[in-house]
Amino acid sequence: MLLALIGYFAVQYNTTNGGGGAPHCTASVRTNPLGVDMTPEQAGNAATIAAVGVAKGLPDRALTIALATAMQESGLRNLPHGDRDSLGLFQQRTSMGWGTEEQIMDPVYSAGKFYDHLVQVKGYADLPLTEAAQEVQRSGYPEAYAKHESEAVVIAAAFAGDGELTCGGPAPAAPGDPEKVRTELTRIFAKSKTHTAPAEPRRTQDAAGKVKEAEVTFVEKKDGGASAARGSKVMAGWAVANSRGMAVVRVSYGPESWVAGQARGEWQQLGPAGPQGKAGAPDPHRAEDGSVRIFVAQ
Repeated sequence: MLLALIGYFAVQYNTTNGGGGAPHCTASVRTNPLGVDMTPEQAGNAATIAAVGVAKGLPDRALTIALATAMQESGLRNLPHGDRDSLGLFQQRTSMGWGTEEQIMDPVYSAGKFYDHLVQVKGYADLPLTEAAQEVQRSGYPEAYAKHESEAVVIAAAFAGDGELTCGGPAPAAPGDPEKVRTELTRIFAKSKTHTAPAEPRRTQDAAGKVKEAEVTFVEKKDGGASAARGSKVMAGWAVANSRGMAVVRVSYGPESWVAGQARGEWQQLGPAGPQGKAGAPDPHRAEDGSVRIFVAQ
């Protein structure tokens, strides 16, 4: 279902300049030149599935299994309906003990429950994907999960590995809520405790004194190691994937920055001096090592 969108997005994407055109996201890796195209809704849900797995300290294989399962069950959409009482990304059933309707319709909760069941499957990381997914889902069509594996590998790498997520489309036209961004990421990573974030967003004013952006920053703890670095990667991807719904206008991570409505949705290298900076001065939007800066429209 996801690949069926590629032709449509290719037409919309290539007939525009900058980052305009139809909103879209693409997950890619160096070894796969085609990538996987998604709608903003699908990308946002994929980002949450990946982020929850990373927050739990699970390997990319677990993320791949979860993503492929959700691709088959719901097309990465948070469906309010399904077979009998099935709901949500993973089509979990209230009658089978997966939770209440409200809980299952929460992507963070439903992804967490999937992973909780997956890690109980002995040797899940070494099983064929369809067998591992079936141990959790008990589907009537267990072989169907396998057809999504190659795409799920790319999406998992884009959020948590050596891949990349790009999202194009127009910049947000309305302001967003930086507290919502901070609260949601804090909720996902609450138990991992690998990052800290200021209690209040930092607001940036233009020359006329009008507040233009509010910045939410997550900083890795000094003893966080590789798990914290992986968390920063997925946080940056989550912010880009959810940019349309959260009114995120810029994300800075490492030496790169993503800006809504610009550069065809691609990440851009930041130099030592930005276009508004003085020669030799640091780029005002560059993120410090071990931090992720998320700017929300105001």
